[in-house]
Amino acid sequence: MSLPIDHFVENLRDARMAKGLSQRDLSKLAGVPQSHISKIESNQVDLRLTSLLALAHALDLEVALVPRKAIPAVKLISRQMTSPESEQAFAEAKPAYTLDEDD
Repeated sequence: MSLPIDHFVENLRDARMAKGLSQRDLSKLAGVPQSHISKIESNQVDLRLTSLLALAHALDLEVALVPRKAIPAVKLISRQMTSPESEQAFAEAKPAYTLDEDD
């Protein structure tokens, strides 16, 4: 049986690997001991909120509470935002306006 926290653990591990980070690298970025990251990823310890927030921040992720009814929309937007096509489009996009120091 999969526990609700397993989803978070899988996403953290996938994000770490997608960034090409070792557990040791992530440990340095997040301030969480590498041994603890290993235990989290292998479900040997419960993931504490403080560790989740530190790891998410280091992986450029955001932890948010979303109303259940909004989850399908959030998932759709998330998939669209992380597709290779959209990443390139964002990189190539120019801002619609800029603020000068005089503004």
